[in-house]
Amino acid sequence: MTIVVTAATGHLGRLALAELLRKGVPANEIVAGGRSLEKLQEFADSGVRVQVVDYDRPETLKAAFEGADRVLFISGGEVGRRIPQHKNVIDAAKAANVELIAYTGFANIDRTTAKLASEHLATEAALKASGLPVVLLRHGWYLENYTEQIPGYLERGAVAGAAGSGRISAATRADFAAADVEALLSSKGGEVFEMGGDESFTLSELAAEVSSQTGKEVSYLDLPTDDFRAALESAGLPAPFADVLADCDRAIRDGEFVVDTGDLSRLLNRPTTSLAEAIKAAL
Repeated sequence: MTIVVTAATGHLGRLALAELLRKGVPANEIVAGGRSLEKLQEFADSGVRVQVVDYDRPETLKAAFEGADRVLFISGGEVGRRIPQHKNVIDAAKAANVELIAYTGFANIDRTTAKLASEHLATEAALKASGLPVVLLRHGWYLENYTEQIPGYLERGAVAGAAGSGRISAATRADFAAADVEALLSSKGGEVFEMGGDESFTLSELAAEVSSQTGKEVSYLDLPTDDFRAALESAGLPAPFADVLADCDRAIRDGEFVVDTGDLSRLLNRPTTSLAEAIKAAL
C-alpha cells in the first residue's frame, strides 16, 4: 500500500506522518508532500518518500498521487483560496484512481453558520461529486488555538473573545492526527467522523484553568463581535482573517462548536487530551 499525506510540512501533517511510522507503516510506503522539501528532511532521513506538493500546481499533485492507494488530504491553510486549491487535489486523486481519500474538514458542517465552514462544505460537495471512496474527518477546534496564546494571556491578564458562555469541544492536533491515521488505515469509505474533545469548556473556564496552573490572575474579557474583530485587526491580523476568527467566536457563543458524538475518543481508543492536560503541557 502507498499512502500519501498532503500538506505534510504543517503541524497536523507532521503529526500524521509520525503516527503512521509509530503504527508500523513501512517508511517506503509513505509519501510526504509539501511545498518545502527541506522541512521534510527528518522524514526523508527515516526513509519516507518526499515530494513537492503544491495545491496551486496540479502537476505536483499528479506526480505525488501516481500509484497511490490512500490519501490523507489535509485542508489548505489559505482561507479564501481553498476551493480552487482543493478542486486541484480532488481532480488529481480521481485521475490517479486512488482507493480512498480522507479529508480533514470542519465539525458540525451540516448545521454551523461559521464563515470558516463554507470552503469545507464546498470541498465535501466536490468530493461527493468525484465518485471517489471518501472518509470525512470533520475536526473540531484545536486546543493549540488557545494554549499557544498563553504567554499573551499572562501578559494582559485576560483572555479576550466574543464567545460569551458558549462551550468548545476542542482537542489537540496530536489527538486529531492519530484519529485521522486510524480512520485512513481502517476505513472502507463512506464514513463521516464528527470529532471533538470529550470535555467541552467555556473561555471563562479556560481563563480560570490558566490562572489555577500559573498562579497569575487571568480573567475572560467578553466583547461584542465587532469589538473583538477590531481588536484582532489592531493586533496585526489581516481584516479578512480577523473577521473569520471573530465570526468563529460568534458561532461558539451560539453553541455551534460543541461536538458530543464521541467519534474522536472511539478512534483513539482512549479519552481525548483534556484542557487541563494541554495547558500543563504547554506551560
